[in-house]
Amino acid sequence: MGILNTLFGSKKEQKSLNWKVLEDIKQLDNALDISKDKPVVIFKHSTSCGISRMVLNQFQNNADFDEDAVLLLYLDLLAHRDVSNAIAEKLGVLHQSPQLIILHKVQVVHQASHSAIVLVLSIGC
Repeated sequence: MGILNTLFGSKKEQKSLNWKVLEDIKQLDNALDISKDKPVVIFKHSTSCGISRMVLNQFQNNADFDEDAVLLLYLDLLAHRDVSNAIAEKLGVLHQSPQLIILHKVQVVHQASHSAIVLVLSIGC
C-alpha cells in the first residue's frame, strides 16, 4: 500500500463542519437577514452526485476558518428544489450543483461551482 499512499495520500480523518440544514424559504429569508452582520455560506449539494459529494468533502477537509463567525447552510437540493429555485430567484444566481454561495450584507459576494469551490478556500473568500 505504500505506493498508493504516496500517490493518493494517506487516508486522514474526515472533518465535519457545523452545517445547518436549509430546508425552507423562511430559513433563506432569515439567512439574508443574518448576512447583514456576518457572512453566510450556502452549499447546494446533489445527494445523488459523486462529484458533489467529493467537492463537499474537499471543502470540509480544507476549511480553516472560525465557524462561529460564519453561518454555514447545507441544502439537499433534490429534497428541497423549491428552496434552490428561491435562491436562484432571490439572489440572481444561476442554479448549479454543487454550488457554493457566499452572502454578506444581503449581497452575493462570491459564488462557485464544481472544482472552483475548493479554490474559494485557497484565495480566502
